[in-house]
Amino acid sequence: MSQQLSVADKMPNEAVGFASNEFLTFRLGSEEYGIDILKVQEIRGYDAITQIANAPEFIKGVVNLRGIIVPIVDMRIKFSLGHAEYDQFTVVIILNVAGRVMGVVVDGVSDVITLEAGQMRPTPEFGSIINTEYIKGLGTVDERMLILLDIEKLMGSTDMGLIDQVVN
Repeated sequence: MSQQLSVADKMPNEAVGFASNEFLTFRLGSEEYGIDILKVQEIRGYDAITQIANAPEFIKGVVNLRGIIVPIVDMRIKFSLGHAEYDQFTVVIILNVAGRVMGVVVDGVSDVITLEAGQMRPTPEFGSIINTEYIKGLGTVDERMLILLDIEKLMGSTDMGLIDQVVN
């Protein structure tokens, strides 16, 4: 076991590329995802959302959060994971990404976890079959596998257009 730890300790955290090792985990269907806890502003129950005409299907609409109009994205629809069922476990995670406040609807929030470098792995290569551009890596906790999302890259993607693209 100690030999396994020494190999894990040598794995650089930059390989996965998160600023923090703490993640808010949430469920979409049977899968568990993680996002950098530093991007999370608050977690709210799923309330009435004002729909916006001609918005893409994954944009559920907007909510007024203490005077700030916040766009709400349904992650299940965005990731093509089937019809979204809204129940008492459905929550909206309010994010602050690149100075912009937005919300994502998820099936439920699980936990806040800390991952050590040895528990994080780079995204596997799937070629052009599966778009993994928004996946930063995979995390393992006991027998659970977490899909670690790059929420900033996802929200800034051209099809989402929720935050301005960074120009270098």
